[in-house]
Order: sequence, then structure tokens, then C-alpha cells
Amino acid sequence: MSVYTELTHTNIVTILEDYNLGALQSFEGIAAGIENSNFFIDTEQGRFVLTVFERMDEQELPYFMRLMRHLAARGLACPDVMQRRDDSLLFNVQDKDETKWGCIVSCLSGKTLDKLNEVQLYASGQALAQLHVAGESFEETRSNPTGMDWLQTHIEQVLQGTAESYGDVAANLLRDELKNQSLQSWKDLPQGVIHGDLFVDNILFDGDRVSGIIDFYYAHTAPWVIDIAITLNAQAVMLGDEDDHRIQAFLSGYESVRALQERELQALPVCLRLGALRFWVSRLYDAFFPRGGALTQTKDPEEYRLKLLFHRGE
Repeated sequence: MSVYTELTHTNIVTILEDYNLGALQSFEGIAAGIENSNFFIDTEQGRFVLTVFERMDEQELPYFMRLMRHLAARGLACPDVMQRRDDSLLFNVQDKDETKWGCIVSCLSGKTLDKLNEVQLYASGQALAQLHVAGESFEETRSNPTGMDWLQTHIEQVLQGTAESYGDVAANLLRDELKNQSLQSWKDLPQGVIHGDLFVDNILFDGDRVSGIIDFYYAHTAPWVIDIAITLNAQAVMLGDEDDHRIQAFLSGYESVRALQERELQALPVCLRLGALRFWVSRLYDAFFPRGGALTQTKDPEEYRLKLLFHRGE
């Protein structure tokens, strides 16, 4: 979460006029994350999170709103989207000459952690499996926004900068892993809704217990094992001696809710490489083509280059 669109007290009061959430008492920008503008807002009815979407098209936003309401209704600890007085789920706000869309969601208890221990990784695995199971009955689908076409385009855009900043070996690694991944097929793997971005800043804990999963704006329809790989890379793989135990803790938690099929386990190593490539590329792109923002974070691309090398056994 970040702040690119700066809202005033008056802006938020105007937005709240169309909700039944009571009067605004206070608000503050949230500086974690990199995709949208986010604010904690405190009203007479409690604390909520207000999000202004910076990159997403108005047409794709209802998918995420309905998905979160679906998952919350089925008991997943995730934000529920607040309805406006006319029962709609999105508001719009004028930012300079541009109309942007946003939503208000419930604020969950707990806090994010910089690093998870094995007990917390087990709980995280359980939570991700619960998400996958709860999403099975969600009938809408969405294609992968960062699939092979996206990878091809973005790797072409970052190749020169990668060679200049990190050397030809790094640029060649991008080309080689893209070629390897283009030969893979995932169509026969069990699939459904995936979170797609379950980093440690998108999962909340109360002690060792998961109290919530947030930020569903990379959710789409894909093999569940890809979501597992993305999450393992983000939460369990620290490039240290304990990684095998950390990975197993997460997988054990996941399988306590949903058993993995043998074909999923066989696909996992290549999916770990795919997940590492995808986030290495997006971090390179954000580093070479930064956006302005009042409170922004750019994450280190090198972390995911090293994770890709780790999964390739290099």
C-alpha cells in the first residue's frame, strides 16, 4: 500500500456522504506496498481502509469487490467491501484532470510481520488453502495479468537497464528463464481463484494466528500451485540454511486443509522459478520506470534474482 493520490479531509468527508459509516473522525495515509493509494479512516462506526486504485481500469474492479465479498461471506478472514447507500461498491474521486475509482473495506485486526517463524508459516499455509477452498464456488474468472505476454513485454523493456545495472549475466538469465517458462503448460493442474501476491505485508497475524489476508488486487484464475509457489518465495525462502524446514512448515499447513496432488508437487519446482522470475521482472520495471508518489516504496530486484538462481540450482 502507498499514497499516490493525496486526499484531503474534505475529499474523504464527501466520499463518506454516500456510505452509512458515520462521520469522519480522523485519517492517515498508509506507506507500505507499491500499487494503490491507501488510507486508514476512523469514523463513528470504527476503523476502515479506503483505497484509491492507481493502475486498474474501472471495468476490472468489480471482480475484486465481488470476490472479497464472496470470500468474506464464506468465513475467510479477509476484508469485506462496504456498500454505498445505493448498494454499489465503488466510489470515484477527481484527481487533477483524472477520475479515479476506489472502495472502502473493513479493517482487520492483527499486524504484518517482517519475517514468519515456522509456526506462522504453517498457519499461513492453512490460510492460503482456506482461500483456495472458499474460492472454488466463485463463478467469475479473470485471466493472469502478469502471464507470459506480460513477461515477454516487460523483459524486453528492462533488458538494457538490467545489463547496464547488473551485467550481461543477469540479462541473459532473464532471457533464458523466459525461454524455459514458455515451454511449460499448466492447463492440467487443479485451478481456481489465487491471491497472486501473498507477501508478508498482505497477511496479518495475532501472535502465531492468521487474523487476515488483504490486498486481493492481483487475484485471478490460475493453478493453485502457482499461488503456493509465489507465497513460498515471498514468505518461506530466505536463502538460508532453514529454508527446507520453512517450506515444509508452510506446505504442511496447506495440506492440513487441502491435500496436494502428485502432479502439483511435481510442478512446484518450476512454479517456484516462474514466481521468482515474475517478481524479479516487476521489481526491475519499477526500479527503472518509477512512479511519483507522496509515500512510496521500491523493492530490491536483487532479492528475486537470487531466489531464481536458488531454484535453478545455480
